[in-house]
Amino acid sequence: MGYGKSVYECVYNKLSEKRKRALYEAKQRKNKLYARSKRAKQIESLLSSTAIQAAKSILSSGNAKLKLEELKKNNLLLQKELKNILKEFGLPDNYIDVQYDCKLCNDQGYIDGKMCTCMKQMLRNEAYNRLNCISALSLSSFETFSLDYYSSEPIGKGLPSPQKRMNDIFRFCKNYADNFSKDSKSLIMQGATGLGKTHLSLSIAKSAIDKGYGVIYISTPNIVSKIEKERFRYNHETSQEETEVLLCECDLLILDDLGTEFSTSFSNATIYNLINSRIMLNKPTIINTNLSMRELEKGYSERLVSRIIGDMIRLEFLGSDVRHQKTLNKIRQSKIHFDN
Repeated sequence: MGYGKSVYECVYNKLSEKRKRALYEAKQRKNKLYARSKRAKQIESLLSSTAIQAAKSILSSGNAKLKLEELKKNNLLLQKELKNILKEFGLPDNYIDVQYDCKLCNDQGYIDGKMCTCMKQMLRNEAYNRLNCISALSLSSFETFSLDYYSSEPIGKGLPSPQKRMNDIFRFCKNYADNFSKDSKSLIMQGATGLGKTHLSLSIAKSAIDKGYGVIYISTPNIVSKIEKERFRYNHETSQEETEVLLCECDLLILDDLGTEFSTSFSNATIYNLINSRIMLNKPTIINTNLSMRELEKGYSERLVSRIIGDMIRLEFLGSDVRHQKTLNKIRQSKIHFDN
């Protein structure tokens, strides 16, 4: 797929920095070795002159083949002597070689005119990072999720206590994250504001990223706005429809705050197409929303709700606003501290 000009420029710069760093570090290692062994420096100098000597042999009128064989034999002897010096100092054979991150393209980004897999991955990661930056959310972890803020008292007939329900959801999400793969089922997390939907979905995102999966976590209002700008205000900094392709291709897409975007025919169609496309591609998606299924159907369409019911696992959160409780606790603690 194509990426915006700024994405390519960023990756080119990163590759250039990698090459510079690899060359600098190799030079530093050579200087350390030469400080310990003058012979090693002489050998390196002799090996470096081999190409010039070979060219002169080919251009000379004498027996070029014989001279080239002698050069090759002498070259091998010099390499063997250098290895022995490195071994004597307890250093590996490749100690003074340039250690590129990618052994396939030597951090050039291309192999015989074709883009290397390392550059493809760097472009993808850079594009993902730029989308994730829009959400301005830091990753959470399962270790910091607390059930203490959920009541142990049932809130209605036939319903479990919020603590029991949230304990079940927490265990489910932890297991989901531990076993996450490209074939994982999609989820929809429903419930009022401040019940932990964002915390648990970010914990899943962190686990998936740690495993090397490409994850995009973004709020629905932000992504709808970005897609609209790309669609109708196209410029050379961003490849047309780049964002939509990335959202469909990533290993895990997490849409936060579904239902808080400004509702228009464009936004509704964009959201439906995105969710439907990922379902058709068997790509896992996690949706966070404060809306019930009836409210989703009213705000979007019966088609969207049908897709969600048929292809997503529903997690219905219970309890009182955890963020509000945490704020009250901080105020109480501050007051106690002040009174003391």
